Amino acid sequence: MPISLGDLISRPFRRAALALSSGRARRRGFNLLDRFDVGWSNRNFEERDFAWIAELGFDYVRIPLDYRTWTDPGDWRHIREPDLREIDRAVELGRKHGVHVCLAFHRAPGYTIATVPEPRDLWTDPEAQDVCALHWRRFAERFAGRPASDLSFNLLNEPKGVGPAAHRAVIVRLVETIRSVDPSRPIVCDGREAGAVPAIELLDLDVTHGARGYQPFRLTHHRAEWVRGADAWPVPAHWPLRDRGSLWDRKRLWHDAYSDWVTLERLGARIFVAELGAYRFTPHAVVLAWMTDLLALFRRAGWGWALWNFRGPFGILDSDRADVRYEPWRGHRLDRALLEVLRADT
Repeated sequence: MPISLGDLISRPFRRAALALSSGRARRRGFNLLDRFDVGWSNRNFEERDFAWIAELGFDYVRIPLDYRTWTDPGDWRHIREPDLREIDRAVELGRKHGVHVCLAFHRAPGYTIATVPEPRDLWTDPEAQDVCALHWRRFAERFAGRPASDLSFNLLNEPKGVGPAAHRAVIVRLVETIRSVDPSRPIVCDGREAGAVPAIELLDLDVTHGARGYQPFRLTHHRAEWVRGADAWPVPAHWPLRDRGSLWDRKRLWHDAYSDWVTLERLGARIFVAELGAYRFTPHAVVLAWMTDLLALFRRAGWGWALWNFRGPFGILDSDRADVRYEPWRGHRLDRALLEVLRADT
């Protein structure tokens, strides 16, 4: 049976969940993509990224991971110890530089939102569920006792195509697996439908709920090569944006993209915007104006966030935008204007 907000409001755990949401840190930072995909991004982490993020005034990195970077092809149960040591190193670099690290399964055994799907379905396949739980157990064992201020786990990146009941069943198993080993580990669970729909079915689990900052999508993903048809969308030439006869502005952004998240928070949930940003083909002036409004909303809500990404086409370094006057910085090209918009919210 579908789970409703009304049902959740009536449940006895509501008061406890409200108490758990108090006193949270509002962290802000970036996604680092060094182990994001076994095919094109599978390299060692750069200490300078952690050092620079801290130097620039931020305190959080989310690290999307592809489980294939630490397993053998054809044997998803076999975990290669040397590859996990590089993830250990990333966690230690965060501790060294005062940056919280969130380890996120961007490709988990049985699920990914990426273009090449997993051969097995995490939502329906018992073996995929067993293997995914096995991997999270190994991570929980590996980092048991690490302070919560240093490290959190983001279980699955952007669940999509799954209903509340099936989603809850898998997430409950993963949460219970981790907490049987490491009861105090902070856990982040993304909203369903690519992070856009709050997972109200998880309200009783004492997890942080992961939102996204990608609306309006035709602004943030203009000409994104992985989005079908994005090359034919009109250029988002202004913010506020008039798109297909309707106006997107700060008020609509809050109402259409985040009002359900506010409702979830009022029921006791903790919210974190685990990804946000606009791709390099969106005009720079539009990105700055939109980002200023978006971060003002997150500041008003008290939500932390992580830009996708630090170095690359959404980021502040080496983004390859054609309309930016870059500043030479430590051997890279710095988008100083975007950096200052972000820093205004730190």
